[in-house]
Amino acid sequence: MSKLTRRGFTLGVIAGTPLLAACGNGVGSTSAQKIDARVDSTLNHLYSNYPNTRDLAAKSTGMLVMPLMTEAGFMFGGGYGRGALKINNSTVDYYSSTKGSFGLQIGAQQFAHVLFFMTQDALERFRRGSGWVAGADIEYVFNDRGENIRADTTTSTAPVVAVIFGQAGAMAGASLEGMKYTRIIP
Repeated sequence: MSKLTRRGFTLGVIAGTPLLAACGNGVGSTSAQKIDARVDSTLNHLYSNYPNTRDLAAKSTGMLVMPLMTEAGFMFGGGYGRGALKINNSTVDYYSSTKGSFGLQIGAQQFAHVLFFMTQDALERFRRGSGWVAGADIEYVFNDRGENIRADTTTSTAPVVAVIFGQAGAMAGASLEGMKYTRIIP
């Protein structure tokens, strides 16, 4: 059994400091500002290219904006992105989204999406959950041949409306089914 001396302890602390410094805890990080800048840019793009979505935003109780989702697959697939939850035009939380899939698939793509929470109950369930999975209570709105996103906000009864846009890449379809959202500290 060896004794720990003051010199050994001091040398161990000095040697271990760079390792601990590499484990960023987010303090002093600019990740939140980067996510906020991407979210603002994504919303500007959405509103300028698809003006009907302004009505969705005005009627919603909150919006989860995911500026860039990247997914790829060859038999097994996965996807990842980060974004922010905005309530009354203010960022209140940051989220990551992950997706896994299996099946006949090949390719890669990137897209943006916004989840509009149309009821206070849907927003509260999302925020209280330890990890929220997109599922059957979402109504999807897609753009028609690149022309315009059409959403009937007066008759929509879905608690969550998902708008998917800005698809780029070669993979069949963009879906949020099975995507898990988890609160993060950037």
